[in-house]
Amino acid sequence: MRPDKRQAILHGALSVFARDGYSRASIDAIAKEAEVSTRTLYNHFADKADLFRNVIQASADAAAREQIAIIERHFHRVTNLEKDLTAFGRAMSTELGNATHFALVRQINAELSHIPDDAIEAWQATGPRKVRATLAHELAKLGFKDSARAAVHLMMLTMTGDPSIRGSRPSDDDIRAGVRVFLHGQDVEKRRETTT
Repeated sequence: MRPDKRQAILHGALSVFARDGYSRASIDAIAKEAEVSTRTLYNHFADKADLFRNVIQASADAAAREQIAIIERHFHRVTNLEKDLTAFGRAMSTELGNATHFALVRQINAELSHIPDDAIEAWQATGPRKVRATLAHELAKLGFKDSARAAVHLMMLTMTGDPSIRGSRPSDDDIRAGVRVFLHGQDVEKRRETTT
């Protein structure tokens, strides 16, 4: 198995799945995008479901590493919850560069019932759950009592834009307001805060 061919297939498949979704994507279109024959594709992957599972896992892993790096950078030294969580929300909204991955996620959400369960599980375990666990760990260190739930709430309140506009990102005002709502609704152990 030549790794360069496998990577070309994964890259081509990511583009096609992100554009067409799982159901509409064809092996022929993926092979053409990857510039390989369908026979070469089947030498590396058993079928479309196996290819999709590998694609979403690789893409989710890359996106998770990027998000975890932002979490670690912003939670390294928090001195003012509102200010620092707002800066974190802004970074998560603006610094994530993997547009193809997030297009793929939108496709997955649009056709969840047509995608094999093991592919969804692989995506969740490799990406979203890993990111939430990292964020929950950092929030626990800051005194958030139910840090797992707090992580979900913080992400929901700061990382999504207008739900009526596909793929929209939140404005700075939306992020700031989201952080205020988040802090108002959370049970946080008292901790000394300083302003900078």
